[in-house]
Amino acid sequence: MELGIYAVIAVAVIVAVAAFSKKLGVAAPIILVVVGVGLSYLPGVPDIEVPHEIILDGVLPPILYAAAISVPITDFRRNVGSIASLSVVLVIVTAFAAGFLLFSLLPDLNLAAAIALGAVISPPDAVAATSIGRRLGLPPRLLTVLEGEGLLNDATALVLLRSAVAAAAVGGLTTPWAGVVDFVYAVVVAVVIGLVAGYVTVFVRSKLSDPVLDTALSIAVPFVAFAPAEALGASGVMAVVVAGLYTGHAAPTKFSAQARISDRINWRTIQFLLENGVFLLIGLEIRTLVDHVDPTVLSAGDAILIGLLATAALIVIRFLWIGPMVYALGKREERTEKRTYHALLALYYYRSHPVSTVRQARTRDRLERDYERRRADLEQQRQEHIDWRGGIVLGWSGMRGVVTLAAAQSLPENTPYRPQLILIAFTVAVVSIVVQGGTLPWLIRLLKVQGIDAHEDRRELASLLEDISNVGLETLSEIETDAATTAPIDPDVIERVRRASFLSTEAAWERARVVRKPGEMPHQRYRELRLAVVDAERERLLELRAQGVYSSRVLAEAQAMLDLEETRLSRHSGDH
Repeated sequence: MELGIYAVIAVAVIVAVAAFSKKLGVAAPIILVVVGVGLSYLPGVPDIEVPHEIILDGVLPPILYAAAISVPITDFRRNVGSIASLSVVLVIVTAFAAGFLLFSLLPDLNLAAAIALGAVISPPDAVAATSIGRRLGLPPRLLTVLEGEGLLNDATALVLLRSAVAAAAVGGLTTPWAGVVDFVYAVVVAVVIGLVAGYVTVFVRSKLSDPVLDTALSIAVPFVAFAPAEALGASGVMAVVVAGLYTGHAAPTKFSAQARISDRINWRTIQFLLENGVFLLIGLEIRTLVDHVDPTVLSAGDAILIGLLATAALIVIRFLWIGPMVYALGKREERTEKRTYHALLALYYYRSHPVSTVRQARTRDRLERDYERRRADLEQQRQEHIDWRGGIVLGWSGMRGVVTLAAAQSLPENTPYRPQLILIAFTVAVVSIVVQGGTLPWLIRLLKVQGIDAHEDRRELASLLEDISNVGLETLSEIETDAATTAPIDPDVIERVRRASFLSTEAAWERARVVRKPGEMPHQRYRELRLAVVDAERERLLELRAQGVYSSRVLAEAQAMLDLEETRLSRHSGDH
């Protein structure tokens, strides 16, 4: 009963803070942490300590899955180098650097346990950063890098934490090769399991016509990927991310429009409640953590000071890493330009010489696709170039959160300074969220980082809709030509299909229920023709998505428009 009351109160607080934060102009996670700290010190509030298994095994998988299904594969591919640099290499470097710092400050702590805590505080949580960035209009490429980092760095940190805890249990670090082998095994097996889980669940869901059953299976997908990976000693988090990326990429071709719309709404709601609930928990647990600290070993004040020092060290390490990374991105653009030019030269031979064999035709088509993809990648890099200002924003966006909260509490009970280490980790999380998250909007405005150009997006959307509409109308002309010799279609119906981009109102459907000739159902035929046009438009949209010609946000908006129209048309398909 009490648990239910607390859950209702928590949801009410989360919704109220989310609504209030929009008016205040401050990201909800920041306010929730502060509110949680304040609530924890109110009279009558019980000690709150959530078992880490609930967060790591129950909350983290759906959070990561919800984020992964919305990340466009094209954007992820284009920025995979930056994402891997931040989410894998930087996390490892940060964990060891922070571990050595803590090892030097805490005399009774062995190096392996210190690196374990370094792994706990090394992965940034991009939730607060991306929520601020979207509201202020950060460039899409910066948001993609932050989202990709937030998806993958948790897996790196948790695998590293597991290896460090195992080493601490035997009294010291094992050979470096053992850690490398463990990491490679955890990642490779997780990727395989994630792909299998994604493929199987997508296949099964594509055969379900009941939206309730489809939604139920959708909610189970992250755990379908997470549990087998963990059972085999791999990274369950990585498996969830891979399954989410696969599902999000396959959704336009495998799921119905209604299923895609339901997925977007359901997972957005789940993500909102779980993410914000975790930030509220961070604040609520602070008092309990302070009370558990034994001052004879290390006082709470000293632990907080070490946490502040660790936070400063993390910020410095991140900036030292991102500086060269931004420079390398500039060099990468130069290499991309050269490779695109070489791809054009290779293609030019086939464009200027006649193709006489099937093999040559296939080679030409492959080179055409390769050149179009490279050219689109180059254009995107030029338009959304990450300069020194973007690098500063990336550096200041390294806020800690969900994983730091749960992973700190997963440290073994016999770890020296365990309560103090947990408090240190929570200090890092709280300070980074409040200080860095609270000042990030000001920093973005100060640097005058240019975000999305709304006018350009509207122009690009118009161009995209024109492109896919042309293909749809070509399909309509083919249908009209084929029907001319068998069962001629009313010209008025054809004209209505040509003029309509969507079905406007239910009143129009009422007027469409008139049968003009015996045995003829023009408006039923209209829906069939319009659905055929929508299908053709979607096919063209998927081709353009694969080529990467248009930005992912515009492609997603066009996809949503097609889904909406298909849903309206399908909903009334059985009226006659």
